[in-house]
Amino acid sequence: MKVTLAKSAGFCFGVKRAVDMVYEQIEDAKERPIYTYGPIIHNEEVVKELAEKGVRVIAEDENLHGLEPGTVIIRSHGVGRKVKEDLENAGFTIVDATCPFVQKIHRYVAKYAEEGYFVLIVGSESHPEVQGIVGWMPNDSYAVISTPQDLEDLALAGEKICIVSQTTFNYNKFQELVEIIRKKGYDILVLNTICNATEERQSEAAMIARDVDAMIVIGGKHSSNTQKLFEICKKECQDTYYIQTKEDLDLSVLQSISNVGITAGASTPNKIIEEVQKICQK
Repeated sequence: MKVTLAKSAGFCFGVKRAVDMVYEQIEDAKERPIYTYGPIIHNEEVVKELAEKGVRVIAEDENLHGLEPGTVIIRSHGVGRKVKEDLENAGFTIVDATCPFVQKIHRYVAKYAEEGYFVLIVGSESHPEVQGIVGWMPNDSYAVISTPQDLEDLALAGEKICIVSQTTFNYNKFQELVEIIRKKGYDILVLNTICNATEERQSEAAMIARDVDAMIVIGGKHSSNTQKLFEICKKECQDTYYIQTKEDLDLSVLQSISNVGITAGASTPNKIIEEVQKICQK
């Protein structure tokens, strides 16, 4: 079986940086507890491995004052301003592993909201990254949208609008939403904050999926960027499979396949990708 592995598969810059920062804290720890605020990345295998090394995940609704003070590493998706203040007030030392591209969005929404813009955040309202972005808004002059229908429910006549995006949002869908807003005649400022690595990963995945008999997308089940990769690949190749590890791969579906493609989300470790690749090459 011929296997085509996407060059962009696996850890992106922001995810690798965040995971490396956790391991640095593990090495430097002086018997102080190490926590991450929420899963450091959206990959259960990585979170499990860190837990085995003593790193505990703080849940968003957890009582901070009930925890032993230690070092808290902010997840790669980022958090709102108030969360950081609450952690500091509870006596924790903060190590901020927020992706620099996400931090840039935090600065954008704070700046343009202060300048009187209504901020449209394109992304999933329930995603940690979007929740963190909302947490840097200095006022309530914003909305989170992800579909054309969301726009129909907004009345924004006469307002200046600043548009930003979740870094892992589908680029084509973002452009579609921007065009709808533009045609309505609003005064808009568009800041394309989709990560370049995301655009590259999505484009490469679509290209490979067009030319193979089956496509395998690897990533955590809660990973937004992996879900979007799956949607993109499924559109190009009907036989597209979403797995987290090699154990999830049903080899029987590949028996009659001569050409398979593999891509992986930004939070998928190389080890898992290599294991899946080896199985397919047997």
